Amino acid sequence: MRPAGRLAAAIEILETYIASDYPARLVLSNWARGHRYAGSKDRAAIANLVFDALRRASSYSCYMASETPRARILAAFLDRWGYRVEQIEALCDGSAWAPAPLSQEEKAGLLRLQDNNPPDCDIAALADFPTWLSPALEATFGERMLAEGEALATRAPLDLRVNRLKVKPSTLLDRLAGLEAKPISGLPDGMRIRAPRGPEKSPRLENLDAFRKGWFEVQDAGSQIVSRLTGVKPGMQVLDLCAGSGGKTLAMAALMENRGQIHAFDFDPARLAPMRQRLQRAGAHNVKILPAGSSDALARLDDGMDVVLVDAPCSGSGTWRRKPDSKWRLTQAQLDERIKEQRGVLEQGARAVRPGGVLVYVTCSILPQENMQQVGRFLDDHSAFSLLSPQSRWKERADSPLPVSAINEEKVLQLTPANNGTDGFFIALLQRS
Repeated sequence: MRPAGRLAAAIEILETYIASDYPARLVLSNWARGHRYAGSKDRAAIANLVFDALRRASSYSCYMASETPRARILAAFLDRWGYRVEQIEALCDGSAWAPAPLSQEEKAGLLRLQDNNPPDCDIAALADFPTWLSPALEATFGERMLAEGEALATRAPLDLRVNRLKVKPSTLLDRLAGLEAKPISGLPDGMRIRAPRGPEKSPRLENLDAFRKGWFEVQDAGSQIVSRLTGVKPGMQVLDLCAGSGGKTLAMAALMENRGQIHAFDFDPARLAPMRQRLQRAGAHNVKILPAGSSDALARLDDGMDVVLVDAPCSGSGTWRRKPDSKWRLTQAQLDERIKEQRGVLEQGARAVRPGGVLVYVTCSILPQENMQQVGRFLDDHSAFSLLSPQSRWKERADSPLPVSAINEEKVLQLTPANNGTDGFFIALLQRS
């Protein structure tokens, strides 16, 4: 497909998405099934353009003075793909498979964007945050709110974690030289492949021999930081309460050198389903998968765990770079439900912590309602727990300095793309007396 055809297809897909209740990836998949002539490179390029437009939906609408899918796609084509106004104007000639010609209003909006001349819009809109969340985010980030929003509206890199149960980092780095993988500063097991640009496809890592051998896992640097901050050591008893498919479970198994026991639990059996295959590939032998949703299985662990990791269900606001459509469809009712679930899993996790043990509360969120406010409520209700400084925990596992928190709160850590180059993770260490 020519650039004009890709541009027209992206407009059509975004229009379909806006008019539906379906996730963006499902809309893209349905479109691809109905347009078999589009090759894999075309599909990747079109998906990139749609997600670029979703990441900056509100700021593009400000520049373009329009909330139409077409206006947002045109803006993304200029802003993220490097096309200039005159080039876009030439592509939009109204011919077969090409978008209709630009209106004067569209051209004026593109010129504002090209000249970086923002109109008089609300700060939340320019930061590409949902308006209803603006008060909480402004209270959290203050004058850095715009920078935080802009970073959350970029494409995310592809981060890997070296599996030391099977390979040395230097060996894997040599093997991935063709992908331009680079070590992540401060993370001895972390490697990063830059985000694709424009129409580029992300590499299919699951096709690599090194992946099939279990030499690495795809894991964001923020998630790797979380795994190290748990402080797990060989011989410990550990509960991963919301284990999901096992990303942090695998990381902790490697840190424990396959000694001790990790009890992996989740309330949803479908989320746990991929874990057995991942454990086998990684060579992780100290993980016991508990029956999903079994309160009896959890009760048998009460008061016996050195570390309990609660990777709580949340808004996912820290992952908006990767799932930009979820940003605009998050509602207050959904957030309230997540907050209720967080309280429940914190209660369950607290029961499993032995005296002197640590409850690690984690969200992939930047919202204070799910983070510091949730921790404050828990501490008010549980006098046996107190916040443990992440600094001491970090020193046990790393020679580098602790990553700097994006919020001004002692004894917790908030990671963000703007501040740390990671997804948005919140980490609080709660020690039982």
